[in-house]
Amino acid sequence: MNIPFLFARRYLFARRSTNAINIIAGISVFGISVGTAALILILSVFNGFEDLLSGLFGYFNPEIKITAAKGKTFEVDSLTLEKIRSLPGVFVVSETLEEIAFFEYEGSQDFGVLKGVDGYFARVNDIDSTIREGKYRLEEDDRNCAVLGAGMRNKLSVNLDNPIAVLRVYMPKEKAAVLDNSFSVRYAYPKGAFSIQQDFDNQYVLTNLGFMRDLLEAPPGTVSALEIRCASGTNPASVKQAVAAVLGDGYVLRDRYEQNEAFFKVMRLEKWMGFAITTLMLLLMAFNMVGALWMIVLDKQKDISILKSMGADAQTIRRIFLGEGLLLTALGMGIGMVLAVGLYFAQKTWGIVTIPQGFLVESYPISMRIQDFVPVTATVLGIGLLASLAPAARAVRVPAYLREE
Repeated sequence: MNIPFLFARRYLFARRSTNAINIIAGISVFGISVGTAALILILSVFNGFEDLLSGLFGYFNPEIKITAAKGKTFEVDSLTLEKIRSLPGVFVVSETLEEIAFFEYEGSQDFGVLKGVDGYFARVNDIDSTIREGKYRLEEDDRNCAVLGAGMRNKLSVNLDNPIAVLRVYMPKEKAAVLDNSFSVRYAYPKGAFSIQQDFDNQYVLTNLGFMRDLLEAPPGTVSALEIRCASGTNPASVKQAVAAVLGDGYVLRDRYEQNEAFFKVMRLEKWMGFAITTLMLLLMAFNMVGALWMIVLDKQKDISILKSMGADAQTIRRIFLGEGLLLTALGMGIGMVLAVGLYFAQKTWGIVTIPQGFLVESYPISMRIQDFVPVTATVLGIGLLASLAPAARAVRVPAYLREE
């Protein structure tokens, strides 16, 4: 039988000699509840934004991207492509070739990234589902076409309803003499505009792979990347290893996280910075619990004295009030977790906290992960234990015999 725990549990719900002690204890439990709920909800909101942006990146970045270890392009033969496509777990492979280009449309000019893609590209990332205007068409009636990011469409003032106006694409020649024309010029007809994420929308223009190779005067088989979509239920890491074994050295394979590693690192840093700031707030709230426990010690001095007279040592007394503090903390933490889960479902169901118009979603995205409860539990219980140390030390100093006043 755990005697200290039994006393701690009894003191938690026992009547106090002064009502103020109950009020302070209630305030401390309320503060811990609010702090716990805030910790969980902050982590969940950052998880929601991370999932949202990961999904948006998935409309442009593949699950696995293969690039050359040196240089911007490499040549891939049909035999190697067939080997990769036949690997278990590989759903589809797309060839892409991209380069910075200069664009001109009806007097409007700007720089951007021209990306030539093959017919498999839309199956790799479902980019055709992000078309906001026009249609996803890269070639039509032997004419080269283009699909622009929404930002590029606005910067170039492209009118997708005008079937005659063309988009002029200028690409620097690698081996142009000083007096020669140093740019290759080709024409494409704008057919649609996609909207994914600002970084992509403001710089990318898509066209067919043949047009891009012709513009760069590149030989057949030239690509800047191979983009792979894995079969459903397949682990991309295992597919990545199998593809690396086929290709050998000289290539860099990146999964979706590695393609946006800097962004995700910043997101996680912001997430845990928010967690740390909220933890500081919870530390301030813990002073209420220090006061409550201190007053409980003063209220129970007679009981402590009797326990010492009956043979309770300092360790037993200390454990009683440490347990009292942890029980108060656990009570507040439990209420806070229930509150956080309730607010989570309310946000998911009704979107009670909205985002101003113009953003991708109408309400704050939120995603609760069970693993986030581990650091929250450890943090809250740790703060509760720290808050209990001083009152427990005070209880140990109560003498075995009290002088009657």
